[in-house]
Amino acid sequence: MLPAPTPAAETAICPPSPPPPPPPVLLPAKALDLMWRRLPSRRLADMCEHKLAPNLPYVKSLFLGWFEPLRDQIIAEQELVSQRGTRASHAPYFNMLPADMMAVITMHKLMGLLMTGSGDGSVRVIQAACQIGEAVEHEVRIHKFLEKTKKKNTKEVDKVVEAVDADIAKEQERLRKKVTDLMKKQKIRQVRHLVKKQDSTRPWGQDAHAKVGSRLIELFIETAHIQPPASQSGDSTPEIRPAFTHEMRTVAREQQKSRRYGVIKCDPLVRQGLDRTAKHMVIPYMPMLIPPINWTGYDKGAHLFLPSYVMRTHGARQQREAVKKAPKEQMQTIFEALDNLGSTKWRVNKKVLSIVDRIWSSGGRLADLVDRADVSLPKKPDTEDEAELKKWRWSMRSAKKENSERHSQRCDVELKLAVARKMKEEAGFYYPHNLDFRGRAYPMHPYLNHLGSDLCRGVLEFSEGRPLGESGLRWLKIHLANLYGGGVDKLSYDGRIAFTENHLEDIFDSANRPLEGKRWWLEAEDPFQCLAVCMDLNEALRSPSPETVISHIPVHQDGSCNGLQHYAALGRDKLGAVAVNLVSGEKPADVYSGIAARVVEIMKRDAQKDPAKDADAARARLLVDQVDRKLVKQTVMTSVYGVTYVGAREQIKRRLKERGVIADDSELFGASCYAAKVTLTALGEMFEAARSIMTWLGDCAKVIACENEPVRWTTPLGLPVVQPYRKLGRHLIKTSLQVLTLQRETDKVMVKRQRTAFPPNFVHSLDGSHMMMTAVACKKQGLYFAGVHDSYWTHACDVDTMNKILREKFVELYDAPILENLLESFETSFPKLKFPPLPERGNFDMKDVLQSTYFFN
Repeated sequence: MLPAPTPAAETAICPPSPPPPPPPVLLPAKALDLMWRRLPSRRLADMCEHKLAPNLPYVKSLFLGWFEPLRDQIIAEQELVSQRGTRASHAPYFNMLPADMMAVITMHKLMGLLMTGSGDGSVRVIQAACQIGEAVEHEVRIHKFLEKTKKKNTKEVDKVVEAVDADIAKEQERLRKKVTDLMKKQKIRQVRHLVKKQDSTRPWGQDAHAKVGSRLIELFIETAHIQPPASQSGDSTPEIRPAFTHEMRTVAREQQKSRRYGVIKCDPLVRQGLDRTAKHMVIPYMPMLIPPINWTGYDKGAHLFLPSYVMRTHGARQQREAVKKAPKEQMQTIFEALDNLGSTKWRVNKKVLSIVDRIWSSGGRLADLVDRADVSLPKKPDTEDEAELKKWRWSMRSAKKENSERHSQRCDVELKLAVARKMKEEAGFYYPHNLDFRGRAYPMHPYLNHLGSDLCRGVLEFSEGRPLGESGLRWLKIHLANLYGGGVDKLSYDGRIAFTENHLEDIFDSANRPLEGKRWWLEAEDPFQCLAVCMDLNEALRSPSPETVISHIPVHQDGSCNGLQHYAALGRDKLGAVAVNLVSGEKPADVYSGIAARVVEIMKRDAQKDPAKDADAARARLLVDQVDRKLVKQTVMTSVYGVTYVGAREQIKRRLKERGVIADDSELFGASCYAAKVTLTALGEMFEAARSIMTWLGDCAKVIACENEPVRWTTPLGLPVVQPYRKLGRHLIKTSLQVLTLQRETDKVMVKRQRTAFPPNFVHSLDGSHMMMTAVACKKQGLYFAGVHDSYWTHACDVDTMNKILREKFVELYDAPILENLLESFETSFPKLKFPPLPERGNFDMKDVLQSTYFFN
């Protein structure tokens, strides 16, 4: 039995590993250690979700206490199912693997899922059972293969040679060597594929996975216990209690019956231990210390040993096959772009990291870092008054929810800092990239990367530094104003430079005394990035020759509501082009302020009506002074994703509720309905061409989906895309733990989802193409380049060059007849179907983008 960590350890900033377990645990420790040595390479680590949990010192110490009881219980279960007449549904599969292997798989997999799950220390039974059962099946197949092909002793070999052809024995030895070599390199998927080809037995199927996994979970719950620390007075013996519990939860759904589901929940002491020791995790897909391997195929490229796939298909078979079958020459530009993104060398900004560490060790709470302490749970009132008890229960639920969210955020920060601390002494490192199914590029490392939060971006910088030069110093000042935000980023470039120069004293103070001084940098919308630039500017402006100072800071150029920029280009829409900066202006156009102004116009007009005859008149009078860019921003941003009226209503309702101007819920609902209607009207007026293209794309998708076919297209760079949305079939499985509902993908497509998802997915495939075209061109010009969808980064001294390239590539992208090509591909694939005619386009000249100062800014 493992005691929980002492209370003193809970408050330590860098807590030590838990104390050594008591003597009774030593025997299982040897057995568990032997198990880890017996299993080839790090195969079991692969079975753990993200390869995290079993590498934690705290988790290993827990496993020491749990391994032997679980193994013995599995042995007893195996003996039971071996008896004739047993009717247990898991019986046919339970004796296929030694009990010690099944025990380790169960512990690893469940702990990994608990750590990477919802943040409240729980995981759904259906997910855990299926994944544990699947892991057992994979291990059974590998175990059988290795047993079948292992070398026999000399006498046995003589007998085998008499009975078996020597060539077959030789081939088996070759395959065994190949499998063991792949396992050493952690190429687990390749191992499974190779073993599966040699194994003629039928797959178990999802039902069997659920039954085997459920029984193993049930045995684990019965045998795993935790013991709280003894009180300091020593007056009482700590209670020994289960480390895990199985409970049922209910989820309420609008306009549908509520649904119950089962979860496995870990004891709070287990969860606290995981929270404290998260920094010791062994993290998968770490940044590489050498340049990634160039991509040459679907699973050929990026990491040296870890499994690497050019696209994240998430089980979408048709999408995976489409990419695999695409000719190499068709994918060449995409491979080249991913190689260029992966070849950008990064390093940790040690100065910023030291400030982050100081804030974190002091409890967080600054610069958007989460509070490291939980909120106190309210005490139960000493009363029988149901109203008071109801109020207390509500407060308790809110406090527990807040603590659950904080726990999840703390784990996230610890993971990011663990990577930063590990990499901070490296001269540089690289992020291999791959794609989602729409063609957007992402780093394969999941935690500390430039797509992450302000914390991630603040502690990362380019490994190679370049002299600022005159233009670089100017761009660094503009970049600081952009990071400060608060409306400053909407000024002209001259206005942003003036802002920075007016705050030089604050900048120098922030750089030299970030936590002891006035802390001006904490007022920024992106505080850690702002601090990094303050330090860079401080060094440059204090230098006798600022232009010669070496800068490692990535300077960003961001699109202006980029989805609407692509729609304006597709529709050659002059009005839309002006609103989203495809046309040059004295200062950047702010589409959100433009929509807000149009909403105010409509409301002022409605406010003149008689409230007795028109309910909207009263709502307009109530809301007209509440309309600003913040109220409409989310709705405008999501308009390119096909936001519905209901979605817009809920977005605006949340903003109004935050302001507290309307207390009555029914009045708030009515006001939100009206504001959503007006906002969508304003959007339709300002972006009529965009709306017509969205409608056309959705109508085409519906025509295809109604034939039970998924929508598919090829991006301008040659990437084949297949929308993955299919209906799920459900059936019930009765297991020893509970009745599980299994979902399986059917052959029927989801018509509505295919229709609504196509417009945003298509536009994402275009913004991904633009970014990759820019990445390839920047590399040819010798620029460092990083991309975050519609935000392009390079050294300060190279921003002017990158700006020229990204505008040229946008114009080049839209020189092609994109919508005409799409319609032609649909008509070629479905010659018997009738598609709607192309929407009318305007006469906007795309070459105006080349001169647009604030297109990306």
